[in-house]
Amino acid sequence: MTQVLRRLTPVSHPDLLVGTETLDDAGVFRLRPDLAIVQTVDFFPPLVDDPFAFGQIAASNALSDVYAMGATPLTALNIVGFPDKTLPSELLSEILRGGSERVAAAGAVLVGGHSVRDAEIKYGLAVTGTVHPDRVITNANARPGDRLVLTKPLGSGVLTGAVKAGKLPEPGLAEAVETMVALNEPGGKAMTEVGVSAATDVTGFGLVGHAFEMAEASGVTLVVDALAVPLMARTLEFAAAGMVTRMHKGTLGHLGDLLDTGGCDSTLVNVLCDAQTSGGLLISVPESRVDALTAALQKHGALRWAVIGQVLSREPVAIRLR
Repeated sequence: MTQVLRRLTPVSHPDLLVGTETLDDAGVFRLRPDLAIVQTVDFFPPLVDDPFAFGQIAASNALSDVYAMGATPLTALNIVGFPDKTLPSELLSEILRGGSERVAAAGAVLVGGHSVRDAEIKYGLAVTGTVHPDRVITNANARPGDRLVLTKPLGSGVLTGAVKAGKLPEPGLAEAVETMVALNEPGGKAMTEVGVSAATDVTGFGLVGHAFEMAEASGVTLVVDALAVPLMARTLEFAAAGMVTRMHKGTLGHLGDLLDTGGCDSTLVNVLCDAQTSGGLLISVPESRVDALTAALQKHGALRWAVIGQVLSREPVAIRLR
């Protein structure tokens, strides 16, 4: 998608505050001096067998982009692809019920949607949020001296892959499901309360891929302490057995010489590059505010967080692991 976007002429408008140029999590459009809307869309096939949980995960994943911009979700639209000739409608009802539960948990309003007949189930949301134009958090303002904070553990891609390969029973996904279902609302609230430099959510391009987007947009180098990155139980075990998604190769290939793996174990590198679903927020925060941010994360009920690195002035590489 990055290569496709580069072939298109960027849209220019005086009220378009965030467009496609920096590959940020959502678009931001100013409606008036004190109000902007944040818009995003995301959908994908099932990762788990439980249709209600899948609906929750897909909705939480879509809502995450709004939180990453420092905004508050306002409305959502369902996006559905469903093979109604081969699967019962009750299955779709459970998926939509799961999505609706997460939208309600976010304090947003589900206002409708659109469905198409498809050979494969797909579900997600188009979400609109609101934010003050002066308080938008983007991926393009990380500053040298900042610390990096991650608000969820990695491992969803590896563990869901292990279940699909028959290497892990479905109950073994409990931690991953809990993590993916959890809204990034605590992180969003903590960021706006404390004040941070930049943020993005960690999804399809993995931690390294989304960190790279932040580094490029901000003109800095991000240093990640690989062993400080929180992982879900058994993630390294299954990654060593080859249960990583194909996206890790895409991320490694895309970054090329702009990634310095620093002699880190190759299995851990693959995990750091592996696709995540409804992952946490990667936050760049001034060092003087790290303690305030982690305290705010705890206050607002974040599941887990860790300080995983720092921001440096730009070097020949964009991402350095150590």
